[in-house]
Amino acid sequence: MRAHRPTTELPRHLEQLYERFPFDRSFADDPISSIRPLATDRRRGEVAAIVGATLAIGNTTAIRGAIGRVAEAGGGDVAWLIDPSHARERTRRLAGFRHRWIRGDQLDHLFRVLADYYAGHDSLEEAFVAGWAQGGFSGGLDRLSSVLRGSGRSAELGRAPAGYHALFPSPLDRSGSPCKRLTLFVRWMVRARYPDLGYWSRVPTGELRVPLDHHVYWIAYHLGLTGRRTRSWEAVEEVSEALRRIDPIDPVKYDFVLCHTGISGDCPKERDIAVCGPCSVRPDCRLWRGRAVAA
Repeated sequence: MRAHRPTTELPRHLEQLYERFPFDRSFADDPISSIRPLATDRRRGEVAAIVGATLAIGNTTAIRGAIGRVAEAGGGDVAWLIDPSHARERTRRLAGFRHRWIRGDQLDHLFRVLADYYAGHDSLEEAFVAGWAQGGFSGGLDRLSSVLRGSGRSAELGRAPAGYHALFPSPLDRSGSPCKRLTLFVRWMVRARYPDLGYWSRVPTGELRVPLDHHVYWIAYHLGLTGRRTRSWEAVEEVSEALRRIDPIDPVKYDFVLCHTGISGDCPKERDIAVCGPCSVRPDCRLWRGRAVAA
């Protein structure tokens, strides 16, 4: 199949999609709606966002429910979960937790890792910026992944539960993971515009990469923002660079819109003129390439 390239009108059409998007409708269905009430300061914001990003697997209703159950384990205060004096009770409260393949013992270990890290650092931004300074955005994610895995701290933290390290992939891993969840976490922490948290100040929004879930990937591929046939870190870089050419200052502002266009069914992922007709980016979509629409 011939490569599908973005049309010259895509920047204008994408901006129209953004401007017309019903943010309030989709905010209520997004994990960030469960995170924001917990994020009352930077430390709590980081902990709540790491929990939310780690649990961001499956449908949004289940994700928000899982975030709520973890918050309940801390009595509604995520800072309780990283207090070393609560370690034994935290382990007990999380023992029966499960969300998809994520278990309570893995979250318990995550909180142990965070408590250990915060004993010597003010913010996870320090870890990300240190890696970013040496290796760009992928270097920042790699350093963040290393911290969350507890790399080099096994003597202090104990052995990680089975499957724990896989929760925090790095773009530098051989798998080439798109690292959607950690990239989402960084988006939440860096962007100060709605609906994000904006607690980090040292990373420019123009440096962000798009969290490439399957909804964003499908739409990005069909708009010609990437030609790659699978989600990968290379696809993340291609989509992010294409969006950066449209908005160099805040390229990932379109992420929430593209994601929830898929989640809500506004993009049916097939030709359906009843749904696709009003869509601002329909003229740019490969499904509609060369197809006239009756007036």
